[in-house]
Amino acid sequence: MTLSRVAVIAAAVVAIAAPAFAQTTSALRGSTGLDQEGEPPPIARPVDSAARQVRNYPEQPPLIPHAVEGYEIDINVNKCLSCHARVRTGESGAPMLSVTHFMDREGQVLASVSPRRYFCTQCHVPQYGVQPPVKNDFVDIDTMLLGAKSGAAQ
Repeated sequence: MTLSRVAVIAAAVVAIAAPAFAQTTSALRGSTGLDQEGEPPPIARPVDSAARQVRNYPEQPPLIPHAVEGYEIDINVNKCLSCHARVRTGESGAPMLSVTHFMDREGQVLASVSPRRYFCTQCHVPQYGVQPPVKNDFVDIDTMLLGAKSGAAQ
């Protein structure tokens, strides 16, 4: 392929993709130009609720329903365990860690939390009441299967 053909194809791709890119950019940046620094949005507050959030897919780690800012989680201390450890759930009312948190890679049950499950915020995140910055068309499997069944019944 000659260099001029490559240039024409590249220009066509840019011409086609530019409007979509501009829409995405404006959705994320608002009216702020690409050469300007925009005003950051205010920091959102975490949802503080005892209600459990619905999970979007099997094996999704539960969301944290409270603020965790300032929680110390390091090799010596884990603030989460002050409420969620098996021996503390009676007084705290917090849900106990899943039994999977006490298993090693071979499936052997340990007496204490497995080192690979000790750093809670590697998997669990607090829930914030914010809107996504871009449109999301995610459909969970139950909704997808329900749509397939209703379409087949017609």
